[in-house]
Amino acid sequence: MLAVLCALGAVWAVNSASSRTKVLAVARDVPAGQVLTASDVTVAEVSADAALSPMPASEKASVLGRRTAVDLRQGGLLLASQLAAGTGLGDDQQQVGVLVKRGQAPAGTLASGDKVLAVTVPAPGTTTDVKNDTADSPIEAVVVSVSRPDASGAVVVNLAAGASDGPVLASRASQGRIALVREPRSK
Repeated sequence: MLAVLCALGAVWAVNSASSRTKVLAVARDVPAGQVLTASDVTVAEVSADAALSPMPASEKASVLGRRTAVDLRQGGLLLASQLAAGTGLGDDQQQVGVLVKRGQAPAGTLASGDKVLAVTVPAPGTTTDVKNDTADSPIEAVVVSVSRPDASGAVVVNLAAGASDGPVLASRASQGRIALVREPRSK
């Protein structure tokens, strides 16, 4: 009887070991929009389960250098749907990081791919006639990524703007004079 139990235990152990698979896992927290590096991804061994669809470990080289579409948490399994397609920039675009304080953009609604207008707000202590102000006209851009809010509610929004608008947007953003208006998603 003991021999039969030992044999059954050995068969179970072999079957359990053979149904494990190597997959990609998140080695550390990675914010949405960040490019994945080798230190962000690790290989984990998990039991095979038809309900799970993590990326196989054999695809590690192909995920390095890709942008994350969502925030990734340490210890989670990496899924293909969590990665953004491409770099988020067209051949004629530049990426500009804009620090957006609470109240300067729609709260919690900006997402990668959203079209926005980067509107220049007046410098503190000044006013502008919006109807006659052409020097500070709004700049059309596309959201590449949005950071998590800091303690004050400010976020960094990475925007893809046209090559001629990138330097202007960066200059205005460095002065803290940008507010973002999200365009309708169906537009």
